[in-house]
Amino acid sequence: MASILLHLLSTLLYGILGFQFWRALAHAPENPPRKGMTLPERIMLLAALTLHGLALNTSMFPGDEMRFGFGLAVSLMLWLAVCFYWIETCFARLDGLHAMVLPAGLIGSILPLVFPGQHVLTNAGSPAFRAHFIVAMLAYSLFTLAALHATLMAVAEKQLHSGRLSRTIASLPPLLTMEALLFRLVGIAFVLLTLTLVSGIAFSETLFGRAFTLDHKTVFAIVSWLIFGALLIGRQIWGWRGRVALRWTLSGFVALILAYVGSRFVVEVILGR
Repeated sequence: MASILLHLLSTLLYGILGFQFWRALAHAPENPPRKGMTLPERIMLLAALTLHGLALNTSMFPGDEMRFGFGLAVSLMLWLAVCFYWIETCFARLDGLHAMVLPAGLIGSILPLVFPGQHVLTNAGSPAFRAHFIVAMLAYSLFTLAALHATLMAVAEKQLHSGRLSRTIASLPPLLTMEALLFRLVGIAFVLLTLTLVSGIAFSETLFGRAFTLDHKTVFAIVSWLIFGALLIGRQIWGWRGRVALRWTLSGFVALILAYVGSRFVVEVILGR
């Protein structure tokens, strides 16, 4: 009951902030002046993140065991992504992204209530497993934020070429700023994904209580790692950017989602197990 209330309260705060940002965009002039997030808005978003985090902790750790399912997986990924975004706004002007990120936080907060299926994780009490789990979720969340950035950049680039910018896209940071942030996100997330794969393969017996097996989750995770690795190499050697970088980013994200979240969605939502 406590986790349900916390999820609802965080959803309410995300919704209020998101509505405020979208309304500001709707009433903005043709070329809106760029402004960062105000202090009250920043505090309100921090409150939403705190409630969301407490809700996740209560749902995932109802007792001595650790529960995790499709709804919680997506919720945790989006929560970490919004946390990183909140931190990033302290160092960079990300005007216009507020109205895009807040709906993601709202969706993440409400999903565990819509899809309450929870899978009990084995070896969850092991410190090594928890460290592996945290690093993996951080990688997922950063790639999620990178995918959101890539999608917005693709829309912005298309509108720039057509010569017609919507108010939403016009309020975004310059494409060069978003591109620099995109590759910063991908670079950090790639390091975390590398640590996740290495620890999972090398210490499978310790982490999961069984010998390493090349299952579909590992295959998709490796495919995603190869895609993002190729993207970073292409950026460094051939200066990949624009549509090429966006396609590789979204392809790697899709492969990564299929690694765990996709399988849990099929098992819990489609098959109802």
